[in-house]
Amino acid sequence: RTPSRRPGRKRRSAGTSLKPRISDSFTWPFHGHWQGKWAIGMVMVLLAPFAFIPLLGYAVHATRSAAGASSPGPPPWRLSARLLADGALMSAVLVVTTAPFAIILFPLAGAFHNPNLWRSTGTLLDVEAYVTAAFIVALPWGALLLLLMPHATARFAVTQKARHLFDFGSSIRSVRREFAAWNVAIAAIVTAWAVGLACVALLCIGAVPGVFYAILVSAHAAATLHPEGENPSAG
Repeated sequence: RTPSRRPGRKRRSAGTSLKPRISDSFTWPFHGHWQGKWAIGMVMVLLAPFAFIPLLGYAVHATRSAAGASSPGPPPWRLSARLLADGALMSAVLVVTTAPFAIILFPLAGAFHNPNLWRSTGTLLDVEAYVTAAFIVALPWGALLLLLMPHATARFAVTQKARHLFDFGSSIRSVRREFAAWNVAIAAIVTAWAVGLACVALLCIGAVPGVFYAILVSAHAAATLHPEGENPSAG
């Protein structure tokens, strides 16, 4: 007699999460045929002042690919209208989140522009004042991006709806709902950027491959999250 299936087995299988694991984030950039993708990616990072939009679009595409049930690694580079649209929307949300801090930077630098404070004058005083102000502003700016962008990017990558990228309230609710998962994801993101930028000093190969590595790790880490409203049929 053929043994009957347990009633709960199918339900448990159907409810199993197909999300990628955060433990794979650091090796995912090297899965599949990664060499050609890295070659193009490093060129795009090198040309970032001119290729900023397609680079950000690829980051969204990488998040979308990593969220797949069986992602073979970073997606191939394909210049398309979708890639450019994603990059333009990501640029817009970065401008919105960065603008308040950029506005604060100038008066803050003016407050530090004091010869008695630095015992210097001229160009050196200008540099010291702006560098100090930038360091002070960078901490809350980075914290805001880490609070809002991982869930927003994951949600937008799945739904491809611009309003989900700018729905900051939903991002905050998602952080509250899965705080532990978000905390682990941002730890991976911060570590990847630290490792990437450290390539300059440790490996003497420059920041270009390090930055591209950090982009891919960040994309995979964001894909492990379960943001509110990620169901494409929702809203």
